[in-house]
Amino acid sequence: MLDKFITPVIKPLLTPIVATLHKLGITADQLTVAGFLVGMLALPLLAFELWYGALAVIILNRIFDGLDGAMARYAKQSSSAGGYLDITLDFLFYAAVPLGFILANPAQNAITGALLLATFIGTGSSFLAFAISAEKFQLDKPQFKYKSFYYLNGLTEGTETIALFIALCIWPQHFVLLAGIFATACAVTIFTRIHGGYHTLKQLESTK
Repeated sequence: MLDKFITPVIKPLLTPIVATLHKLGITADQLTVAGFLVGMLALPLLAFELWYGALAVIILNRIFDGLDGAMARYAKQSSSAGGYLDITLDFLFYAAVPLGFILANPAQNAITGALLLATFIGTGSSFLAFAISAEKFQLDKPQFKYKSFYYLNGLTEGTETIALFIALCIWPQHFVLLAGIFATACAVTIFTRIHGGYHTLKQLESTK
């Protein structure tokens, strides 16, 4: 929901950084992989209840995530392969964070953490599945023209997810409450994406 507002603000800030990295021969895909490896450190850090260490690597992961896209555009390296790598590793990182909280306190966090992971699967699959059909019908990408594939909007997107992760690291004792609220919001996103995506595609098919 907030991605379309946050992204235009961040993009200009990254340009000087990617210009320097480009001169050093660093590619967008290298940034994607490096950011993923950094982000995955959150799993053991959370499991051992090192909350602020986990917070630091989560923020670093997101910085890398912004840099790889900016680099792809700056160096004209945008590709389907790069987009595929980016979104796949993003989802693995997203899943690692709730898993870290589950491992930290299984008795308290396991059920809510599992619910959050299940809704992550729903939000991810609902817009990725639509992206396949959007490519088939060559739908425009009005909000994210620079992305490698079509983004179907929702109540919970990347910005909201990272805000949740930050809040969980600051207030880990409230994991059940915060994750439960977010899982509910994800459920709303799943419903609206499936409903909107299905009827959009039905309408497109009827006009062919």
